[in-house]
Amino acid sequence: MTIKLAAITESWPIEGGFTISRGSRTHANVVVATATEDGFSGRGECVPYARYNETVDGVIADIERLAANLPHGFDIKALQQAMPPGAARNAVDCALWDLAAKKAGKSVSALLGRAEPQPQVTAFTISVGSPQKMAEDTAKASERPLLKVKLAGEGDVERIAAVRRAAPLARLIVDANEAWTAEIFEANMAACLAAGVELIEQPLPQGKDEMLSKFEHPVPVCADESAHTADHLHELKGLYDAVNIKLDKTGGLTGALLLADAARAEGYKIMVGCMLGTSLAMAPAVIVAQGADYVDLDAPLLLSRDRNPGLEFDGSTLLPPSPALWG
Repeated sequence: MTIKLAAITESWPIEGGFTISRGSRTHANVVVATATEDGFSGRGECVPYARYNETVDGVIADIERLAANLPHGFDIKALQQAMPPGAARNAVDCALWDLAAKKAGKSVSALLGRAEPQPQVTAFTISVGSPQKMAEDTAKASERPLLKVKLAGEGDVERIAAVRRAAPLARLIVDANEAWTAEIFEANMAACLAAGVELIEQPLPQGKDEMLSKFEHPVPVCADESAHTADHLHELKGLYDAVNIKLDKTGGLTGALLLADAARAEGYKIMVGCMLGTSLAMAPAVIVAQGADYVDLDAPLLLSRDRNPGLEFDGSTLLPPSPALWG
């Protein structure tokens, strides 16, 4: 039988909203793909991202075009050539893996020949705001072991200091979302070093990465917007110390595992991150997160409600997904 594909949109409310340097959101708008064959169904979720010129309607249209022209025997390998990396391919790729697991009666990890996933400690995100607001938000999460602090460029010295005062014992990583400039880089880097920050995500805009070679970075720097697939790794040499792997960038679990393996071989630290989606979007990333240096899969904790069943969290410890959710 030929696989049948379908896609729908969903909107999930965010608890208290979510703000980064590029703006604020109150809802996570996602696309869910379903792949059906021989009476079995698999699901995958993606989060279209405007930063990468993606829209919900555009992703739906891409999946529907693919669905209308699926050849007999279409599979995960064929998908990698049929669609470019991005959110649409991620949803379909993860749906096909889930379908394969359901048909085989085995976990995706078993199909991959990998050990079953173990619990992982995830970062918990603090949205960007005034130093006072960020300190208040941080105080509420100060007992979490790892915090990811969103930054915005100007004023980050004060933001970093305020967060550190509010959570003196937490490990900190920060994410500037391309908001730093050459003029404020050194001051912000010094503030991060003084606060004991362990990793700085994408401080400079994509396309201006070469400036990293002109500045010392005693705190390791992680590529996010500048690192999508394994093909991008050669562009990061001598500039970045780590890569943030997101399934919506790599085009699914297949591409994420390729990037993770290649990055490790090149000596990069690994972060496994996410867009703001539900547990269905996080579940495949748990496989990639095994052995990662940093795990940032807290999106379900930021929602007002999640799927049922969803991922289970013990504080900041993320438990592997149940087969009823994915995989």
